[in-house]
Amino acid sequence: MNITLEKIDSLNSLIKVNINPEDYSGRVEKAIKAQAKKANLPGFRPGMVPPAHIKKMYGKNILAEEINNLLSDSLNNYISENKLEVLGQPLPKVEDEKEYKWDGTEEFDFVYEVGVAPEFELDFSAADKLTQYNIKVDAETLESRIKNLRKSYGKMSNPEVAESEDILYAELTELNEDGSVKDGGLVKTGSVRIDFVKDEEIKKALTGLKKEDVVNIDLKKAFAGDDDAIAKLLSISVPEVANVASNYKLEVKNVNRLEEAVLDQEFFDKLFGAEEVKTEEEFKAKIVEELEGMMSQNADQKLHDDIIKHSLEKYSLTLPDAFLQKWLKATNPNLTEAELAEGYDDFARNLKWTLIENKIMKANNIEIKYEEVLDAAKQRLDAQFRMYSPQALPEEQLAQYAVQFLQNKENANRIFEEVKTLKVLDYLKTVVTLDKNDIEYNKFTELK
Repeated sequence: MNITLEKIDSLNSLIKVNINPEDYSGRVEKAIKAQAKKANLPGFRPGMVPPAHIKKMYGKNILAEEINNLLSDSLNNYISENKLEVLGQPLPKVEDEKEYKWDGTEEFDFVYEVGVAPEFELDFSAADKLTQYNIKVDAETLESRIKNLRKSYGKMSNPEVAESEDILYAELTELNEDGSVKDGGLVKTGSVRIDFVKDEEIKKALTGLKKEDVVNIDLKKAFAGDDDAIAKLLSISVPEVANVASNYKLEVKNVNRLEEAVLDQEFFDKLFGAEEVKTEEEFKAKIVEELEGMMSQNADQKLHDDIIKHSLEKYSLTLPDAFLQKWLKATNPNLTEAELAEGYDDFARNLKWTLIENKIMKANNIEIKYEEVLDAAKQRLDAQFRMYSPQALPEEQLAQYAVQFLQNKENANRIFEEVKTLKVLDYLKTVVTLDKNDIEYNKFTELK
């Protein structure tokens, strides 16, 4: 067997494989004998079929299978032994295929296209500077959080006149374009939160309404074309929104107001447990602590995103794009040209970051242990379970769920990649310079 590499350019190569009869004849004879021992054919006792008969009936198929196996093994070994960093998998060059007799006496020549990873040297240092944000709660965010908590534990009342944050429980009747009631049109009852209305003119018209008041309302204008909000209000599916009118008669059945809870000991105890918080100052301090704890996750994510962005800009890697697009189409037969064009930039960005990650891992002997992947899976599952119940699962049960979760190859690969990224980012944070910067949350949300 003869395998050669022909470089087209720094990112594309051809691997040429020449296979002689002596390379495959032994494998083929062995495969024929093995099948003869297992064959169960009419006229022969089980296991007693002559190899010559098997060769006559199935020889070409067995030869083709063994050639494919030999090709696969040889290509993989060649790539590994020569330390070729290929992207995707080798693609057979179809236009160079020849017609063969498959009689066991001929040479076979195969040509494969390969995409090669770009070469680059790591040089992260303290000269690489990024900002590490420490998010502080601004007054507006704090007040908004407190208001939401007070409403969550507040009481419902029914005032006579609607104000800007009240809820109108109303009957909505579909209208024709001339304002008349549509024959057979929708008639639905639903709750309209005035503060959710986007159009200021309509919001003003709804404020001040009383029970049994009637107004006409353009729902699509009111909710700025938000089909989800309209569908929810009318109790229909999102696709159905396109088939119904925009104008409705709104008849108020009731005005509902959620009165905010009083900042007293009963309220504090409901939130934090008996006697944990005793004053309004302590309450606000707890809320600030809670918010800044959540915001620290936003800051961490921002730093991670910035490190990745900085790394991609620093090295500006070039990929064998034409080969990779051909490979993606070959391995995803249902992928359309439009889908490929739309998704390729993200694919290429992720691949470039993976190349940088892998180089950092190798250069710094960073390893990932199964226990780390298991712990990450447990954290993921624990967070999911806590969405439905604040009660934590017993450690043993959580571990069992995590093991089952990782038995799925797709889940295991995803968690492994997440752990790998976090370990690489943690390493980079010890190498680059991180300029600490306090910032209020409302300013942080304006950052890109």
